[in-house]
Amino acid sequence: MSDLFPDFRDPLFGIIIIVITVFVISFLTYSFGLFKERKARKEYRKLLKRFELGNLKEDDFVHLYTTYNLPFDSIILLASSFLHKGNYTKAISIYLAILEVVDEKIKKEELLELLGNAYFKGGFLQRAKDIYLKILKFSPRNQHSLDCLLVIYQKLNEYEKAYEVLTVLDELNCNIKQEKIYIKTLKTINDSFLTFDKKSIILMEILEQNNLIQKLVAQFLINFNKQLFWKNINKFDILNCIDLLWYLDFNDIDFNVVNKNEILQDLYTAKGYIDTSDTSKIFELAVLISTKKSTSKVELDLNFEFICNKCKRTHPIYESRCPHCNGILTFVVEPKLARKTLHISSLL
Repeated sequence: MSDLFPDFRDPLFGIIIIVITVFVISFLTYSFGLFKERKARKEYRKLLKRFELGNLKEDDFVHLYTTYNLPFDSIILLASSFLHKGNYTKAISIYLAILEVVDEKIKKEELLELLGNAYFKGGFLQRAKDIYLKILKFSPRNQHSLDCLLVIYQKLNEYEKAYEVLTVLDELNCNIKQEKIYIKTLKTINDSFLTFDKKSIILMEILEQNNLIQKLVAQFLINFNKQLFWKNINKFDILNCIDLLWYLDFNDIDFNVVNKNEILQDLYTAKGYIDTSDTSKIFELAVLISTKKSTSKVELDLNFEFICNKCKRTHPIYESRCPHCNGILTFVVEPKLARKTLHISSLL
C-alpha cells in the first residue's frame, strides 16, 4: 500500500495537495460567481418586467446604474422616454436621483441641463431658471442654457434680466437682432408706467425700424388704439393680421379705410358686414362670398390655424413665440373654412 500512495513527506504529495486545493477553491469561486450572476439576472429581469409595466421607481434606476453598471447613456435614454411621453415629473425625479450618485463633472453638467429642460418643458419656469443659473456658474459660455434662460425671463416678464442675457449672447457673437427687438416690444407693451398713447408711439417707432413685430403692434393697437391702427393700416400686412381683422366688431371698423382696400372689402363682404365684392383672389373668402350670395342653406365661417415657418408645427392659437421650437414671431396664419356654429346667446 505504501507503494501506491506517496509518503506525506514526499514532495510529490505536497504538489498533489496544492493542485487539489487550487481546484477546490477555483470550483467554489466559479460556483459562487455563477450563483451570484444567476441571482443578478433574475433581479434584473424582475426590474425590466416592472419597467415594462411602467412601475420602475427612481431608486431602481440608481440601483441599475450603481449595482449592475448599466451605462449612463442608457439610464438617460430610459429617463428621457418619460419626458417624450409628457411625464415630466417622472423624468425630473429620475434625473434628480441619478444626479445624487454621479461624480464625473461632465455627466453632472449633462444631467443638470436635462433637468433644466425637463423643468422648462413641464412649465416649472422658476425651477428651470435656478438650474440654468447653476449651470452658468461653472460653464458661463453654455449657449443652450443662455437661450433657455432668455425665454424664461421673457415668459416671467423679467425684461431687464433678459437684456443681460442678450448682452452675454452678443459677446458670444450670437445673432440677437430679432430677439432684442422682440424683447423691447414686449417690455413696452407690458410697461405699467406708460400710458396707452405713449406705448402706441413707441411701438410705431419700433415698427418703422423692423416690421418683424407688426403682428404684436397690430394686436396692441386693435385692443387699445383702434384709431391709430386704421390710420396706419398700410404699414401692416393684412393677410398676416387677417384673424385679428375678422373678429373685429362692426362698430370697431373704419369703413372709409375699408372702401379703399380690395382685400378688406373682400374680407368684410365675406363676413357679411358689407356687400361690395363679388368674389376674391383668396379662395376661402371667395367661397364665403359665393355662399352668402347664393340660396344655399349651408352657413360657413372662417377659422384659423397657425403654422410655424421654422419647425412647421401647427398651433390652434396665435403665440408670439412658438411653444415647440421657441422661434419668435414665426407663426403664419392659415384661414380654414368651417361650418358655422350657433352661439348659445343667439338661441336665447
